[in-house]
Amino acid sequence: MTVVTEDLVVLLDERGEPCGTAPRGGVHTTDTPLHLAFSCWVLGPDGRLLVTRRALAKRTWPGVWTNTFCGHPRPGEDSVAAVERYAAHELGLRVTDLRLALPDFRYRAVDASGVVENEICPVWLARTDDEPSPHPDEVAEHAWTDPRALLDLAERTPWALSPWAVEQSAGMRGALGL
Repeated sequence: MTVVTEDLVVLLDERGEPCGTAPRGGVHTTDTPLHLAFSCWVLGPDGRLLVTRRALAKRTWPGVWTNTFCGHPRPGEDSVAAVERYAAHELGLRVTDLRLALPDFRYRAVDASGVVENEICPVWLARTDDEPSPHPDEVAEHAWTDPRALLDLAERTPWALSPWAVEQSAGMRGALGL
């Protein structure tokens, strides 16, 4: 069993190959290095999509509505295990039927405070039968919605959502079969 004493993210070179690690708490700055992350869109048993509003204490895009959740796999951590770990931590969910929807998604965005997100961020689609129990340091609010409603919102009013959710929306329309 590996004991993790520090929450590290995987740094990537321009080809997307691992080239080091950095503490998660200090990697997001005005000069954020390219690193590995993931994003997940979760559907409930009725086909509705779980969307979340980021906690106000979040360093980037506080209080902004987004897809279900995002995170960073630890060095050597299996991607599916990382998604499952974040689902449980941030939302108290057990996710199933994980499917890699956008394996090559990459984005760079700068929030109003100047902090940069610079990630290669594969996007997963998952299902759950659970009702969320959000961690208050991660999620301020949550709602279940028709996936089309979020995708349409991303097209009509992109400023209402996180930049990664907006950029993922076109590809997710196909992944969701819409």
